[in-house]
Formats: sequence, structure tokens, C-alpha cells
Amino acid sequence: MLAAAFAALAGLTAAGVFSGLDQWAVDHAMPGASFSHVSTNLLTDVIPLHHVRWHSPWSVATNLVTLPASFLLSVVIVAAISRRLGLALLACVAVEVICKETLTRPALHHGALHIVPFDSSFPSGHALRTVLIAFAVATAWPRLALAAAAWATASVVLLLLGGWHTPSDLFGGVVLGLLGGTAAGALRRRRRLARV
Repeated sequence: MLAAAFAALAGLTAAGVFSGLDQWAVDHAMPGASFSHVSTNLLTDVIPLHHVRWHSPWSVATNLVTLPASFLLSVVIVAAISRRLGLALLACVAVEVICKETLTRPALHHGALHIVPFDSSFPSGHALRTVLIAFAVATAWPRLALAAAAWATASVVLLLLGGWHTPSDLFGGVVLGLLGGTAAGALRRRRRLARV
């Protein structure tokens, strides 16, 4: 079901169904955005704080709160907690990269400025890694489930407010992260049943 939801979100995003919502977010829900300074590449996604955006309090908050969801740190955190979830994270990141390389949404603008990085920003890698970190923490330490969920929620909200991702990117990242987490959990349960 989550796989179908993710595929549908990807198709609808590429078709421009969410363009109105995403454009509204650019215009009204991203107080920390600085679109004239936005640039992304593989290096900025892999190395934590390589592309630091410190131009506003929103940027500072987004950088600090989402730091564990940077690629390298998230791999270390999730793999240290669960090898299966670590593999799920890598699989989800592969899907993220494929989507970003192949899926293009209709252009979004800030005034007359075409926000080129948003053309291929679906799904949000930070959002998917945030969900998988929260999933791993909640699975390993159930008492921390509420705190992990609160951190994940705050991270996703800050990714929007900071101007890092559109709502459709974030929906896609969250669904992909949930898909990875539930797939790893299902695999774990199946292996437990096989042992019995």
C-alpha cells in the first residue's frame, strides 16, 4: 500500500497536480528560504553542513535539528541501531536518487526567479532519513518513541519553513521512509516466524 502511495505521489508530482500547493508554500510558508543562494549537488547531500545555510534563524534551526538526517550521519545512526533498517535506508536513498534524476516537476518560481533545484527535488531525502531514524529509535527503545516522533515532525516542518523542500517533496520523503521502515519490520517478523 505504501509503495503504491509513493508511486502515486511521484506521478502526481511530475504531472503537476501538487504545483498549486507547492507554489503556495513557496509564496507563503517558507520564511527561512533564500532561493537566490540555493544550489544542490551530491557533495552537499553527502557531507553534513557542507552547504550550510546560515542566512536566517530558520536556516540555523533547520540545520541543527535535521543534522542527524544528513546522509552520512543517518547511515551511521540507523545501521548502528538495526542492520535491516540500515539496508532499508540505503534502498530508500537509491529510490530517492533515481527519482531526483528522472522525475521533473513543473517549474516553481519566487517572483521572477525560477527555483531550479525544486525541479528535481522529489522526494525529500532529509524527510525519508528522518522517518527512518525515528523508526529505528522507536523500535529499539519504545520509551523514546514519542520523542523520536516529535523530532521527526519538527524536522519535516523545519524543512518546509526553511525553504529546503516543498510539501510534495516532504510527503514523498515521509511515505518513502515509512515504506522502508515497515518493509524492514516485515522482514524482521518473517525471519522470527521462520525460526519458530
